[in-house]
Amino acid sequence: MEYYNAVTDEDGALTRRKKASIALALAHAKPCPDCIDASTQRCLEFGATPEQMTEAVHVAAALQAGISLIHGIQMHNAMVRDIG
Repeated sequence: MEYYNAVTDEDGALTRRKKASIALALAHAKPCPDCIDASTQRCLEFGATPEQMTEAVHVAAALQAGISLIHGIQMHNAMVRDIG
């Protein structure tokens, strides 16, 4: 918790609000219900709007979709390589 608090509780190159938004997006991408609850509370505590929070979740969803598609291409390439 010491490391977590040191990274998330202070403004640095990123504001606490931006860090909380990143955490919220990651909590959805990984999926971790407790992390979603905690990150939602922190986002609100640090002044994020519902629109900002929703957009962060959409960014995570879009990135996950892209990752899945790339893995599909990787599978296709392996099949072509192995089947001929």
